[in-house]
This record gives sequence, structure tokens and C-alpha cells, in this order.
Amino acid sequence: MVSSEPNGFTALPRGGYLVDTSEGYIQIGSPPETIKDTMGLEKKTPLVFVLPNKFFHVEKGISIAELEFPIYFNFFFRGGKKTFIVCSPEQKEQLTIVLGESLMGPQELNLASEFIDGTESFGFPDIKAEMAHFRSYKTMEEVVEFVLFDENHKAKFGKITIEQLPSNEFLIVDGDKKIKTPGEVDFHVKYDIGKRLEEPFQPPIIGITCLGPSHGFDPTDNTSGFIIWLNGQGIMVDPPVNSTEWLRESNVNPKFINSIILTHCHADHDAGTFQKILEESKITIYATATVMESFLKKYCSLTKIPRREITDLFDFIPVVIGRPTIINGGEFYFHYAPHSIPSVGFEFFFQDQSFYYTSDHLNDPEAFEEMYKKGVFPETRYQFLKDFPWDRKIIYHEAGVPPLHTKISYLASLPEEVQKRITVYHIAAKDMPEGNHLTLAKFGIENTLYPEITPPKHQEAFQLLEILSQIDIFSGFPIEKAKEFLQVVKEEKFRRGEQIIKKGTHGDRFFIIASGNVRFEGLSGDHSAVKRYGTYEYFGEASLILDTARQADVYAETDVLALTIEKTRFFQFIRGSKLHENLIKLNSIRETNTWKTLTESQTFRGLTSYQVTQLELILKLETVKKEASLIEEGQTFHNAFIVRSGTVVVMQNHKTIRELGAGDFVGEIYSLTKNLPSNFSFIAWPGTELYVLSEEDAIQYIKKNPGVYMKLNTVYN
Repeated sequence: MVSSEPNGFTALPRGGYLVDTSEGYIQIGSPPETIKDTMGLEKKTPLVFVLPNKFFHVEKGISIAELEFPIYFNFFFRGGKKTFIVCSPEQKEQLTIVLGESLMGPQELNLASEFIDGTESFGFPDIKAEMAHFRSYKTMEEVVEFVLFDENHKAKFGKITIEQLPSNEFLIVDGDKKIKTPGEVDFHVKYDIGKRLEEPFQPPIIGITCLGPSHGFDPTDNTSGFIIWLNGQGIMVDPPVNSTEWLRESNVNPKFINSIILTHCHADHDAGTFQKILEESKITIYATATVMESFLKKYCSLTKIPRREITDLFDFIPVVIGRPTIINGGEFYFHYAPHSIPSVGFEFFFQDQSFYYTSDHLNDPEAFEEMYKKGVFPETRYQFLKDFPWDRKIIYHEAGVPPLHTKISYLASLPEEVQKRITVYHIAAKDMPEGNHLTLAKFGIENTLYPEITPPKHQEAFQLLEILSQIDIFSGFPIEKAKEFLQVVKEEKFRRGEQIIKKGTHGDRFFIIASGNVRFEGLSGDHSAVKRYGTYEYFGEASLILDTARQADVYAETDVLALTIEKTRFFQFIRGSKLHENLIKLNSIRETNTWKTLTESQTFRGLTSYQVTQLELILKLETVKKEASLIEEGQTFHNAFIVRSGTVVVMQNHKTIRELGAGDFVGEIYSLTKNLPSNFSFIAWPGTELYVLSEEDAIQYIKKNPGVYMKLNTVYN
């Protein structure tokens, strides 16, 4: 029996609530991977799931209705049992779309446009026949049944009645027993970070970091995913949920990750993708048009965010099968893998290295021959899958339970020299056989693989220009300035704990952090404040531009590699640009203590220092001398605001909804950026100090920082 708390339910480690009833376990909410909390219990994974009102945390990009794995577990591992979902009619409509994409695959398919030679391309699949072959069930109704709340907000399951109370709590009535559970479900990040690096991670020319070696049913290890490092930038491949937190905890700057390869839309492969989209800078996603369409359908339905808004949050580059796609200097070739929904694998070539990634994949010559004879595989598809490129120098090959995955025994039967090139993932450590030459993927930044490689030509210049391209204040500088940068910049190294700048001294150079972290102490205006900067951030510009003494002590919090530009050369470098004017504006706004206002704000406190700096560059401080209407209900508006001090009242239909104070966001970001009428009036009291954010600046800022958009989607009523 599961042990219940005195209130009659159990809070699961990863989130959600479990109630033990006469009809078996009932689970309220289902955050990612909660199946790992329940699959080992006496009564196994629940067959009944109740959806809370809010089942997607937009701020964190996490679904609280992650039901794919419970459904698979109940059907495939519990003798074909069906999963029951208790929800409202509206939620059923949302979940039907989501589960349809993951359980059944896309209803409409047009792969011809995704292949370089259309249907005549070598290896062109009959994808519908493959999906039907691997699924083993014909309709979604065979695995899922919805139980809807009626007009009285009650639902029946066997002898159990589930009622949604006006408080949004749930009341579960089981005979004489009544159990009340919370109506909203939180989630708890649970992942192993491995070993945190003492010094910040420095991306290599080429490397592979395992984010998780196992599968969604392994309670002891992270779900599979990895990072490919090329030319000092990272490509996340199917990032597992919570990968973004893992990067920070492991001392890896998330800004090093500039793109994602999304192979398919099962939850263990796409859940971390939406999180990464919302994290910091805008990223690029590489996928086929078919896979991206499934992703958009799932997350538009889950979040209720319009498609146009979601697609604005990232850049999408569709890959064409048979044509190379260049990512961070590597030449990538994609292919469709045999799976239950459209799924792509790929290989890449970079300098003298080659790498092959199978994705979720069945690799079994005997099964291929049988599927060919049955007509599931056309001739060239059969030949393509048979001719696996075992000669690649690095092979990342999945393994697991057939028919959706490759038997580990098959990989262990390959020639010794081939096995030595294979890293196996998507398998629990306990299932790896002994006595072979295969390597099990090993989680953790400390276990990053660094293949031998001949460095590309001009590597040093490339790295310097990569850093320049990451500095927001140099955005848009012409190629002539890039050439000048290579001539004026110098490298300086500082050891952990070393003082870089002494407060009160004369400023003589500008600093860009190439690697490491620095700490500011004794900041003017707030002597207790401590500010930290990391890779791709800059400092020291204020005393140069304003010709004043240094305003803070700066220390190397880790070993630091800095790029510095001497004062005279710095002014020469920025001549003819708006940078001088912008830096004066930046330091002027910082004198108002924007850092403290933003970092202590309920809305903005999760922003990185890089995002805070970008925001400071576009803010303007104003003081309201008498009561003022900032935004009027029913009218379009062209500015939003952040309260520095004082009070702003939010009103609707002449009634006060809320009072906003220091650090609160004033306005509706969606209405501002889409030029729509406001749903509220915002009235500032006399003496209120406000940072003003213009419509144009807000649009440009959000394009660069899509995750902030979600933070600004404030709900006032």
C-alpha cells in the first residue's frame, strides 16, 4: 500500500497527488516523469488521472498533464490496460490533440517535400505503414478513455465520485471515505546533476555531453538526450525535461547552447525543448517540417498560445533529407528512422570526424526483411536501413525493448572493432550485458567526450568573432569593425580570487568575459549589493565613457579569461556608432538602481544579468507628479511600465482589481505588441516613479529574449 499523509493523499516526489481508493490509485495531475514515482508501487501506475485546472506552467514550460508514459506503461506493460483521464470537455479537446500527435502520429503527411528528390529519393519511406506496424493498436480509444465532469462538476469512475469544488480543490468520495486534495498541482525538479565543475565549462571545438543515458521508465537515471559541441557552441539533441536547470547547476552557461535538433514528438524527447525556448536568447530549432508541425500542434494546444505567438519565440530551419544542413560548421545529413511516429536520426561530418545518431530506432536485419516482405518497407527504404554506416568514427545507438527499439543483444553481436565505436543510450544500466566492447552513455558534464580532431583553420579568429557576435552592444557592427576588433583586443587571465578592478581608480580599459565569472562589490548606491557577470558579458565601460573613477571593486570569482581593449583603442573602435550614446544612457539609468528593482521583482527576478542589461538599455525613468491614467481600458496604448516606487492601481469596469508596487509590470504585453485595446485601466498615484518601456523597444527585446515574454504575461484578475 502507498503510505498516505493524514489528509488522505500522498504528495509525489516529482509533483502531483496520489489517492489510494477501492478502485485503485487515482492521481491528481501528472508532471513529467511522475511515472517514475509510481511504477514501483504495489498497485503500479494509476489507471485514473484527474487534470487540474491549470495543467501547463507557461513560465517554466512544463506540462502537468504529461500522460504519454503512463498510457504506454499501462497498455504495453500491464496487459493492454486502458488509462482514464478525468477532465472538463475543454481539456479533453486540448488533450485529444496532444495525445493524437504522440500516440497516433500526424493525420496528414506529405513527406515528398522533405526529400531532395521527392518520392524518388533513395530510402523514401511509406511512413503510414511503418507507424501502423509499430503501434500495435489501431485507435487512440483502445488506450485512452476520457471521463468528463458534468454540469455539476462531478465525474464518476466505478464506485468513486470525483467533484471539483468552487475552491478548485477536488473531493474524492469513496463509500464513507471523503478525501479532499489540492486543485492546483506544482512540480518538483528532480534530476541528478552529476559533478558540478569548479570552473565554468569552456566548450570545445568538438565534444559530446550526455544529458541522460536512459529511458522514460527508468526511475534511477535521466531520460536520454545529449549536447553536441561544435566550434565552441552547443546543439541540444532532444533535451530532457529540466536540462536548463541542470546546465546552470553544472556550471555550464546556457548561452553556449544556440540550437536544438528535435527528432520526434514523444514526451521524453520534446519536453525539454519548450523549456529551452523560454530560457534566454532566441534559439534555432532544426527538424523536418512534419516533426515541427506535430510539435506546434502539441504545444499550441497545451499552452493555448496562438501558433503565431509560439513560432515568434524561436527560429525554425526545416531540414531536407538528402541535402546537407550546416550547423555550427558541421555538415549534417538527416534521415527518417523506423518508429511509431515520424522520427529523424542524423549524421554529421566535421573536419576529420564523423558521427552517427540513430534516434529512437529499430535496427534488426531479420525484422527489416520481414517488414520488406510484408510491404511495410519499399525496396530502397529496405536497402537504406540494411546498409547501416558502421564505419562512422562515433556511433550513438539507442537500445531498448523491441519492436520500437534495438535489442542490445544485436549490438553486442557486432564485430569487436564496430562495438568499440558505439556508445549505447536509451537503456537502463541494469540491462547492459557484460562481456562486450560497447560503451554505455555516461551522464554529466564531467563525462563529456572530447574526440580527437584537427582544428579548423583560423580557429583563434573564429572564437574571437564568436564572442564579439554575442555582445549585445556590438550587435549590427559591420565587417570592418570585426576586422578592427581582431587588431585591438588583448587576452588577460585572472586567477580565482584576484582583484580585477579597484574601486576609485582611474578606468583604463574595457573588459569582455571570454570565460569565467566575476563579482562586483561596493556598488555605488547600494553598498550591500553584489552583482555577478559571466561569459559573454562586459564591464568597465562606465568609467571610460563618463571619465570617472571606477564605481565598484571587481573580483575573479573563478579563473577568468578576459578580452580587454585599452581606453584609447576602445573609443576608436566605437567611433561612428551609437554605442557611446547608449552607454551613457545605460549608466544613467543604472544610477537609479535598476539592478535592485529588477532582480528583486516578482516578475523580473529570474532574468539573467545579460537580460537585465539589455532591458536597462531601453528603459527611461519618469516621475508622476499628480494622479495619472497610464493606460485606459478599451484603448490601444504604446508604452508599458515597471514600477520603481509608489503605487499603480489596476481597474476594470470601474472596479479596483489590484494594486501594483515596486518591481511590478504595468500593462498587457500581448496587447502592447499586437496593438490591441487594453482590458484594464492603470492609474498611477502622485509621486510614483516608473520605468517606461516603449512598444517598439518591447517588441525588439522580446524577439531576443522570448522567455521574458511569458514572464510579462501578467494576469491581473
